[in-house]
Amino acid sequence: MSIENESTAAEVHPKTGLIVPGQERPAQLYILPIQGRPFLPAQVLPVQIEANPWGKTIERVAHTAHKMVSLFRIGDDISDAIPLKDIVPKTGCAVRILQASSGEGEIQFVAEGVQRVEIVNWLTDKPPYLVEVRYMENDRAESETEIKAYAMALIGALKELLPINPLYSEELKHYMNRFSPNDPSPLADLAAAITTASAEELQEVLDTSLLIPRMKKSLAILKKEIEVAKLQTQIREEVNKTISERQREFFLHEQLKVIQKELGLEKDDKTAEVEGFNARMKDKKIPAAVQSRFDEELKKLQILETGSQEYAVTRNYLDWISQVPWGVEKEQHIDLKKARKILDQDHDGLTDVKDRIIEFLAVGAYKNAISGAIMLLVGPPGVGKTSIGHSIASSLDRPFFRFSVGGMRDEAEIKGHRRTYIGAMPGKIVQALKECQVMNPVIMLDEIDKIGISHQGDPASALLETLDPEQNINFLDHYLDLRLDLSKCLFICTANTLDSIPTPLLDRMDTIRLSGYLAEEKLAIARHHLWPRQLERAGVPNGKLKITDAAIKGIINGYAREAGVRNLEKQLAKIVRKSVVELLNEDAKEINVKASGLEHYLGSPVFRKEKNLSGVGIITGLAWTSLGGATLPIEASVVHQQGRSFKLTGQLGDVMKESAELAYSFISSHLRELGADPQFYDRAAIHLHVPEGATPKDGPSAGITMASALLSLALNRAPMKGFAITGELTLTGHVLAIGGVREKVIAAKRLGIHQIIVPEANQGDVEELPEYVKEGVSFHFASQFRDVAKLLFPVQ
Repeated sequence: MSIENESTAAEVHPKTGLIVPGQERPAQLYILPIQGRPFLPAQVLPVQIEANPWGKTIERVAHTAHKMVSLFRIGDDISDAIPLKDIVPKTGCAVRILQASSGEGEIQFVAEGVQRVEIVNWLTDKPPYLVEVRYMENDRAESETEIKAYAMALIGALKELLPINPLYSEELKHYMNRFSPNDPSPLADLAAAITTASAEELQEVLDTSLLIPRMKKSLAILKKEIEVAKLQTQIREEVNKTISERQREFFLHEQLKVIQKELGLEKDDKTAEVEGFNARMKDKKIPAAVQSRFDEELKKLQILETGSQEYAVTRNYLDWISQVPWGVEKEQHIDLKKARKILDQDHDGLTDVKDRIIEFLAVGAYKNAISGAIMLLVGPPGVGKTSIGHSIASSLDRPFFRFSVGGMRDEAEIKGHRRTYIGAMPGKIVQALKECQVMNPVIMLDEIDKIGISHQGDPASALLETLDPEQNINFLDHYLDLRLDLSKCLFICTANTLDSIPTPLLDRMDTIRLSGYLAEEKLAIARHHLWPRQLERAGVPNGKLKITDAAIKGIINGYAREAGVRNLEKQLAKIVRKSVVELLNEDAKEINVKASGLEHYLGSPVFRKEKNLSGVGIITGLAWTSLGGATLPIEASVVHQQGRSFKLTGQLGDVMKESAELAYSFISSHLRELGADPQFYDRAAIHLHVPEGATPKDGPSAGITMASALLSLALNRAPMKGFAITGELTLTGHVLAIGGVREKVIAAKRLGIHQIIVPEANQGDVEELPEYVKEGVSFHFASQFRDVAKLLFPVQ
């Protein structure tokens, strides 16, 4: 499809200067809707439309002599269901089609703007749309001087825009060649058309036929475009300036490196790293095997390219091997008086534990070396095991390193990964030496009873070589692949219980038990350590917030009865927080926390005063748990007399069930010699219950307690009041030794019981108890069950 330019019958319009074919402008024109920006008379641009349904319109225009069509802008989101006459704007543009072509469902033609038009009448209501139009003349009734002034302002704005954004230069040259600068109408349209103004703003310019208002709108659009162009230029200049400065710095730095290298003032990165590694190893007593390996790896590093993967692996290896403190040791300063002072300052109570530590340090001072020792601190949570490790390190004036092995399942965390693996690292022991920078630090392994095992190895077995004084003199880390002497390290381990620690590992340790604190010890700890620490953390002056000893005792008995003091510290912290709120909100000068006000701060007590159960068939036993000692009342009752039976309840473990069966058998077979009816159990149905049935209970120390409850039923006598019992029974009536004596004694004193029956085999354990624990307690030792029966059921 092509349209020829008929220039033979054309004349120049006297007002617009546009070339219009023919002597008359056609009164009827076809309509083509366009989307996007409206077409202005000053433009000559390609236009693209869909062949369906507008192809017929182009064919009709091609057969006219004037080759003119009217273009009207419609919105981009207009539905096809809406009639065209309802959506076309007030004003359109009559254009002359210079050249047209079609292809792939679209028609493209070059349109030359002629003049503004308005639709007077619709002649057809479906494509091709033919309408009767009215040409809008440029009204120049305004002052010529004012028109000229606006024209000059437009030309000045265009000149200002050109240097800022050269993209407009070609378009301006094109228009300047076609139109006279003295004709202001196309100039006004040109100024608006070349900007990036919105379609709505351009449509307003097209709708305005009066010249001066149109020139005002075009000038405003042009000024806005100039401001945007200036801002873009400013942003571009700032970005370019930043990039240029960075490039300049980069080039200068590179030039400086080259100059310094030529002058011998600076070396490249590889040489600097090699010298750094040599400097680290300079003042150390390095074993021959380590020095040989270091020299080999250093030589390899000098050959490798810095960008290679092997270079990074070798560099990391040299970094680690050069940071191990080979041969560097902290001098020994063992002052027993200083050690005792530090232990007393840091810890109240635990007299026997502190004496044991002083003995350990004394042996080291006597032989002038503390090495090859593995100390195991065993006790309930919150009794101060970790803080004792800190105190030991302070008293020895050695660096301290702590890491937890609880839940550790990979032996590589102890002995390191092999270098061939991605992300390989040395084990925790080498990391401890690196951080402490001596070969004889104090290393604490926390929660050693919670160490795990998996397909990645057994960390507990890896600890055997690490901790054993006979083996760790040649400890091998898999990453370094070098022998390290750990015999000078002091290892301190902590655990809550010994049951889950492997026997070979436990055999290599020196066990020190921390059994928990009495109420008096907790009071001293709270007053000297916990309360001042909470005040310091909250920033409260000591005079602003006080607490009485009675209040602290109330917290210990009602809210924090556990063996340790961690929960006690939490309750004190809660009091401090609530008190700070009162200090801020109520402007109180000072607060004194008393026992009567504890419920205001802490709510209702968690623990009520324990009731010492008594009566026929009721015996108070003593038990050991991982959280400390506890009283264990046992109840026995006759259900009926219609037949022999024996029932157990109370969430008992296998060991306690066996103890109950054994006690039942022993008492049934020895009723005559114990002074009871020999036929009693032949007709009685017995129920033995251990209260707190939701709590699992197990252990070999309740045999004589259960037997005493069953004997009480047979005798129909309540046992003597004020007694607590612990011990295991054999089928022949012997009383066996038990463990956890200290914890059980503390639990009995907490309940107000001061008569305790223990196995005779535990007499030595009782004698070793601290005096403040034994104070006020009468111990009765039993080797046979008849000794227990004489105490609980004396002959009347």
